[in-house]
Amino acid sequence: MAELAADTAPDSRAAPASERFSRSQKAFTLAGALLGLLLAALDQTIVATAGPTIQADLHIAPEHYPWLTTAYLVASTMMVPVWGRLSDLLGRRAVLVAGITVFLTGSFLCGASRSTLTLILCRAVQGLGSAALFTGSLAVVADLFPPRDRGKYQGLFGAVFGLSSVIGPLAGGFITDTMGWHWVFFINLPVGALALALIFLRMPPLKPAGVRGGSLDVPGALALALGVVPLLLALSLGRGTGMHRAGGFAWGSTPILGLFALSAVGLGLFVWRERRAKEPLLDPSLFRLRAFWAGNAAVFTIGAVFLASVTFLPLFMVNVVGLSATHSGLTLTPLTLGVVAGNVLSGQWVSRLGRYKALMVGALLFLMGGFAVMGFTLTPDSSQAEVTVKMVLVGLGLGPSIPLYTVAVQNAVPPQRIGVATSATTFFRQLGMTVGVALLGTVYAGTLGREMRARTQQATQGLPPDVRQELQAAAPGSLGGEGAPQGQRFQPGPVKDSLRQGFDAERRRAEGPQARADVDADEARALSTVDAVARALKESFTLATMAVYRLAILITLGALLFTLLLPELPLRRGGTGRAVAE
Repeated sequence: MAELAADTAPDSRAAPASERFSRSQKAFTLAGALLGLLLAALDQTIVATAGPTIQADLHIAPEHYPWLTTAYLVASTMMVPVWGRLSDLLGRRAVLVAGITVFLTGSFLCGASRSTLTLILCRAVQGLGSAALFTGSLAVVADLFPPRDRGKYQGLFGAVFGLSSVIGPLAGGFITDTMGWHWVFFINLPVGALALALIFLRMPPLKPAGVRGGSLDVPGALALALGVVPLLLALSLGRGTGMHRAGGFAWGSTPILGLFALSAVGLGLFVWRERRAKEPLLDPSLFRLRAFWAGNAAVFTIGAVFLASVTFLPLFMVNVVGLSATHSGLTLTPLTLGVVAGNVLSGQWVSRLGRYKALMVGALLFLMGGFAVMGFTLTPDSSQAEVTVKMVLVGLGLGPSIPLYTVAVQNAVPPQRIGVATSATTFFRQLGMTVGVALLGTVYAGTLGREMRARTQQATQGLPPDVRQELQAAAPGSLGGEGAPQGQRFQPGPVKDSLRQGFDAERRRAEGPQARADVDADEARALSTVDAVARALKESFTLATMAVYRLAILITLGALLFTLLLPELPLRRGGTGRAVAE
């Protein structure tokens, strides 16, 4: 603690940022960092749209398809603390240049890939570079601006995350349809080249003052990889009963339990190593700062609901509201705009008021209200407009979570450890997102499977066995169980047409008026059952979606408790991270 206090003590020799960095240096640095962050954020969403085309072109097996995303996610999360430490040792410019170079190399190799294995490995290379972009870009703000002014600029970086979730799918679809899926990766090259040009032209080194020599804790990095990689693989590939993720394994299966066990060993080794290392990758002494551990605990908890709150909504829009897959994705646009507005406005307010905790608490209460609206007022008859308005509330509550917690954690640590602190916040946010999707995904799938089986069985009760078999043949999976459709809408019209054809054939074979009357009665019952099954499916998807948002309320409550423990340290107008200007 004494060391931390000494490091945090004001330096009277530190010149204000406005004197050490010119306006052009700040503008070029921010533009380059924003472009770099946009590259990394977009690649998390743009590839998802091109995924089916890539799968068809390269003949990717269903069990290998998730690795297009998993390889990127695992590599990125694993490297965030490593790049954070390197940015403190080498400076932000060096890390951003290295990260963009690695990312562009991976992008070019992905675009040139002609096999599944090559593409998956190159996606991992992209992930290695993206980690530097995430942590380096967010640390730049702390070097350029004093704590009081950081909020409004961190809000801009947070807005990039939100915009990428809208631009990514639209750009991915357009590029894939017009130029081919290879250009989803090649398009990164000119954008990355522009970011490098801006960085080389005017960006200062931004190496924290007071850092002399030092080295990377390689054994600690290896132990962290041993702990994080198996954990992320288990969370990404694990599934509960009723979940139909290609290549997945049940939570209680030997592969998943083995990955969790290996992760526990790796994390144990990492903690042991960091407590003894001369220059640890993640300094354990930082966790003595309440602002550091409480802030990161809140970030992890919010991350658990950040991504999960929108992951399952498109399934509701497709199966209940009746939208196409494309239009269901566009429904998230207002939510994203709410996130962007929350990012920017909260950052501006913090810069003006010099206080952040009240805004954090207010945003979380607002978010809990949005989740409550989604968790208790959705119905099978909800319209697109109704859901859109409700999701705007969620977006406004989520928005402040990105910039404000980063500002709070950066403000609490010594200037020489800004990179480590920023990378820790990014790391815990990404880890929380992965855990949240796994946890809420299990709740969603379990609720959906249970409700679907019970409601469809009730809807078809009393139906003659042969007619029930015919209905299930006409609509595979519509009667619940393991075949229950989760990604495509059940359409009663085509199912009824198929049933009518079968009954017409049976009617022609019937002998006598009574036999034909029996066929007519069976047909009427079967057609009404189709409507009942359609309603049962809508009710099941609605209840599953509501279950996700109800659990999200409890998770957000946990984030609120951590936030209440967060001390509010003064945001100074002077004294930046004291990075080297020239």
